[in-house]
Amino acid sequence: MTYYRYLFNRAVYFAVDVVALLPAIVIAAISRIAPRPVDVGLGPLPTINSRYHKLCLERFGYSCETFVYYTWYFTSDFDVHFGRHCPRPFAPYVAFVACLFRYRCLYTYFNGGPLGATTLLARCEPLLLRLAGIKTVVMPYGSDVHVLTRTPNRLLVHAIVTDYPETRYAARKTAALLDLWTLNADHVISGNDWVHFMYHWDTLMLSHFAVDTDAIGGVPGAVQVHQPEAPLRLIHAPNHRNIKGTQHIIRAVEELRAEGVAIELSVVERVPNTELLTLVQSADVVVDQLVIGWYAMFAIEAMALGKPVVCHVRHDLRELYIGAGLLEPGELPLVEASILTIKETLRHLADTPRSELRELGQRSRAYVEKHHSLNAVGSIFDGINRSLGVHPSGSPPAPDPHGGSSI
Repeated sequence: MTYYRYLFNRAVYFAVDVVALLPAIVIAAISRIAPRPVDVGLGPLPTINSRYHKLCLERFGYSCETFVYYTWYFTSDFDVHFGRHCPRPFAPYVAFVACLFRYRCLYTYFNGGPLGATTLLARCEPLLLRLAGIKTVVMPYGSDVHVLTRTPNRLLVHAIVTDYPETRYAARKTAALLDLWTLNADHVISGNDWVHFMYHWDTLMLSHFAVDTDAIGGVPGAVQVHQPEAPLRLIHAPNHRNIKGTQHIIRAVEELRAEGVAIELSVVERVPNTELLTLVQSADVVVDQLVIGWYAMFAIEAMALGKPVVCHVRHDLRELYIGAGLLEPGELPLVEASILTIKETLRHLADTPRSELRELGQRSRAYVEKHHSLNAVGSIFDGINRSLGVHPSGSPPAPDPHGGSSI
């Protein structure tokens, strides 16, 4: 997209927003007295997280719906797709009106709720939702908080502008929406490396990503590792090559193979998430990323499958989460590597007894069960909702004799 095309799109939305502003205020005020049948709406960004977040909340008795008005290649598993019922340019307005009369609470990201794609109304959205009496919980996912002047990780900045040079066009909007929602959301969640871009949060988490460990744990042979005489099988799945440090991983493996090290690498791109997880099961080790400085969804899913994961972890982030009481020293089971150390790290893994890799995979699985299971994340969401006066309309989970909750 050229800068002029971007400006044209913004101008069109602005013209529509000027006309729609007064009706939006009136409809928001009227909706305040309407009965809303669903406790929590999650959207509109089409992330895998929404499906898992829905499962988290349902574990604690909340009725939930995921909604979008477009989808990405890796998943289309959402309850409501507004883009299928109207032309996409009008979908934000249709989705907004539907949300006003359907959800008591909205979980969304910093690039906005249903009106995030607009201009003037995007700046008014938190206040319109407050006028409607809808509670808002906002959390980051990545590019929605990437105000690149705020992070100390300049290698990440280089990777982002290399992969996505068009982000400069939306830099002011990104900063404006991050500030807007930080000041006006009812509750702000942070975690991961997102803390580098944020200056306030009400709840700090290692990250809000969750997985269904019961479903993933049911995969036969999930923690098996190949025979010692076989090459070490690596899998790497970059959705952003420079941001994940893919070229450094490929070069390290090529050099090791040239030196006679028994190692293989599969680089998997643009496949649905379900297919990707099947491929992960056949690997010995998952190589996640070397640039960002913390782990995210792919690493969590791999650890849940009982796989050792190679990932760059920034010292300052590790120190933060230990200092905040969210992580114990030595608890993080990731194999640390950077662009400077990846070759020697992979060499060491190729020489590591398979029994040790299996043990590391089991520790990884236990870590995910503790921090990223549906119960673990759902209990945090439940506490947030109750603090906002949003209580589950369904039955609470039965007490777990071992602590926590169950369904």
